[in-house]
Amino acid sequence: MTGSRRDNGKISFLSLCLGIPAISEKWESFLMPNLLTSQSSLYLRQHADQPVDWMPWGKSAFERAEREDKPIIVSIGYSSCHWCLAMAEESFEDEFVASIMNRHFVCIKVDREERPDVDLTYLEAIRMFNQSAGWPLNVFCLSDGSPFWGGTYFPKQDTGQGIVPWPQLLMRISDHYRRAKEELIENAQNVVGNLEHSNDADLSSAKEWDNSLLLDAVKSICKSHDDSNGGFSPAPKFPSPMKIDFLLSMGESAKVRSDSQLGDRIDFCVKRTLDAMARGGLFDHVGGGFFRYAIDDEWEVPHFEKMLCDNALLLSTYSRAYRKYRFPLYRKIVKKTIQWLLREMGSPTSGFSSSLSADSNGKEGGYYLWERDELEKIMGKTDTDRIFSDQNPNSQIEPNEYLPRLQGDAEDPEEDARLEKLLRARESRKWEISRDGKRVTAWNALLLRAFVDASIALTSKDCLGMACKLAEWMKNHLLDEEGKILSLRYEDQPSGNPAFLDDYAFWAEGLLALSSISEWIEPGSSSSYLRDAENFASKAMEALGDGQSAGYFFAPKHLDCPAPGKKKFWYDNAIPAGNSSMLRVFTTLFHLTGEEAWRQKYLEVRNAYSGLASQAPHGIGHALTAIAENEIGLCSIKTGKNDLDDLTQSLAAKPHRPVFLKMDENAEAKPVLTVRTTSFPAFDNCEELLDSLDSL
Repeated sequence: MTGSRRDNGKISFLSLCLGIPAISEKWESFLMPNLLTSQSSLYLRQHADQPVDWMPWGKSAFERAEREDKPIIVSIGYSSCHWCLAMAEESFEDEFVASIMNRHFVCIKVDREERPDVDLTYLEAIRMFNQSAGWPLNVFCLSDGSPFWGGTYFPKQDTGQGIVPWPQLLMRISDHYRRAKEELIENAQNVVGNLEHSNDADLSSAKEWDNSLLLDAVKSICKSHDDSNGGFSPAPKFPSPMKIDFLLSMGESAKVRSDSQLGDRIDFCVKRTLDAMARGGLFDHVGGGFFRYAIDDEWEVPHFEKMLCDNALLLSTYSRAYRKYRFPLYRKIVKKTIQWLLREMGSPTSGFSSSLSADSNGKEGGYYLWERDELEKIMGKTDTDRIFSDQNPNSQIEPNEYLPRLQGDAEDPEEDARLEKLLRARESRKWEISRDGKRVTAWNALLLRAFVDASIALTSKDCLGMACKLAEWMKNHLLDEEGKILSLRYEDQPSGNPAFLDDYAFWAEGLLALSSISEWIEPGSSSSYLRDAENFASKAMEALGDGQSAGYFFAPKHLDCPAPGKKKFWYDNAIPAGNSSMLRVFTTLFHLTGEEAWRQKYLEVRNAYSGLASQAPHGIGHALTAIAENEIGLCSIKTGKNDLDDLTQSLAAKPHRPVFLKMDENAEAKPVLTVRTTSFPAFDNCEELLDSLDSL
């Protein structure tokens, strides 16, 4: 998204990074009460006692900026983010820095989990400035919120890494605003124009879509794979569940299954990456759950925050991979992730928290690290010596600290016992680790689907029961009195925030997944989940539809104080794009209902992805997965109660493929198979696609 069809000359705004003068203005120390104290967001309250005169996102802040003729700083983050906390401690808690911010800017704090529309819009804008996009996200705007420059973390002092110190950057931008405001206005207009232009997603006509794009995307993604260490990018390395899901789905196509070289390449990339993430430092081998990302090429040193959304997506991916490869390591990852979720994040009857902080007792990762003397007390000197002698030097956080990795076989009972000892010892520590208790609707919906995937992979009625209970809790607590979806709920109260596209799409997708197998434990329940999914899909189209072109806007039409530019998002970020999720919703609804309207909606959105599939397949993995699954063929099996258990057991041992089970009232009824696609399958006829289900 760094390119643009509009005039991009001033968007680079290099003058901000050149010739930064020393600060010579006099300043005085003072504290001004800010307006974050009464906010429900944990992240906003973390900044409530700072000397910066923070305001929450809203009309009052923009009216003040207009009245005082000041530029705006929009600072976006979330409570568990280490670098958000680091910048806050260095700069926002410093009275000198705060005095500069208060004098020259109107300062707005945003919790990205509360306002994902603001976050995603400014992330896209920052990429236009050729800046890295992440958190904390600090954006400089005009009084109407139009961004003219920004970046992520800025240090308080010069660190020798080429990053402008925050105080100097503030003075330079303030000076530029006073002397050449018209340049910033022009720059901001170009940015907003580019934001709106990107809604078109390089739309192509229906005739231009070709399923060969799926094969080209497979080859492109596999070509980018790090064959030595796993992953699809250099460090820092983030999990890529959407890409892996796409490769798994394409492994089911007749074309790939007939091309042993391509099939072997897919298997190698998937297994190498999943193994590296599961065995290294990205996974918490003591307590379960994945950290946010690894800062090194070998997946050894993690960035220690744990996010519900990351773990929900990875739980699904490892469940699907276990169905295909039957590796005990993948089953162990699935089980330990679920155990962590239930122990530390919430429950299916109360919803799940959004994140755990990277920092504890003032130290990043401190809760998860062990010093040698601690380990000797727990495990003895011999085992401790072996661990430290085997430790990869690249994996050391500090010279005398250790982050447990998987040392041996995934099914080694002795290793399990050692890790259990460490878990008990860790839980007895007097460390404080911050948990953000807000229940984000979209992320709980991702977990709903993940519980379904895990229940199939493990043939676990317990996991399926958790999915059913979570679906019930969501329906009872994440809808307002009029039945409208809320985007989140705080632990003790509902939020007034209306739903965004992700909330509708992920919830509908999760309910459709649940309908595929719910009758295993709840006879007759699938139709209820299907009705709710149809309802959410219809509401999404009504609230977020364009009416002019394909795709859906992220934020509702009448949102109070919207982000600049009305945006559609096509690319996956840390979570799938809502538009890609709608693809799966539409194609599944067509399969289950046979209603032509759903097929047409699927085709409309699919066509929007044809240009992106050829130009940027790495960024649309979830969309490619939905298209691949549909073009290969979705399956439904209706059978009697007597065969339902056997069918469920059989599905767990089959390669990843969407199959919907429905119980016939006749207990003796034999299985009846239905396959529906939106077009003639590109890879072969439907019957051949089912040979992996021959035992059914």
